[in-house]
Amino acid sequence: MFTGLIQELGTIKSITSNTEGKEFVIEAPNLIKEIAIDDSVATNGVCLTATKISGNTFRVQAIHMTLEKTSIGSLKNGDKVNLELSLRPTDRMGGHMVQGHVNALGKIKNIEKTGDNWEVTVEFPANLRKYMILEGSIALDGISLTIARLEAGHLTVAIIPHTLEKTTLGSKKIGDFLNIEVDIVAKYIENFLRFDQDNTKKKEWAENFFHAKYED
Repeated sequence: MFTGLIQELGTIKSITSNTEGKEFVIEAPNLIKEIAIDDSVATNGVCLTATKISGNTFRVQAIHMTLEKTSIGSLKNGDKVNLELSLRPTDRMGGHMVQGHVNALGKIKNIEKTGDNWEVTVEFPANLRKYMILEGSIALDGISLTIARLEAGHLTVAIIPHTLEKTTLGSKKIGDFLNIEVDIVAKYIENFLRFDQDNTKKKEWAENFFHAKYED
């Protein structure tokens, strides 16, 4: 579990293709002392496991499904990535609950400066709209952000200078893709409602079956 508050901008030092997918070596001089083998590290919002530590770098493996579903597969040597270590019970919950399980890719449609801040508009798949609300939380490339405007197929977030400086958002351009993870609370509510509806339908079927079999 993560909070969406980026702790360091890491650098991709090497990428190796293998039968499982791709292996990444990431440089993280500030966080490396806190990373151990088997630790979960959110990398541009994707939960990956550290498999080796060497100097200021750690190694992670991304499987084919992850490469296909997220923007991780398009990373190149030298690229910067947003890094966050998993949440500890004693940490402050500064952002929102982020799993590191990307739901879809979004595409930047517009970037506009408003005063000292920037507004970024992102296009997203229509099936994710039901999980979003105005002023609700959204994770873009692992960054916990608040939805400032919401339209059919588009959301807009306001980015302060600090976030632009400390994350990869400062280097993004129109047309770039972002990993989207919706608020897990909305997904749980949907699941509860679906099972309630399913159980109601099963109860109605059983009652109809009973009456048809024993009362005719």
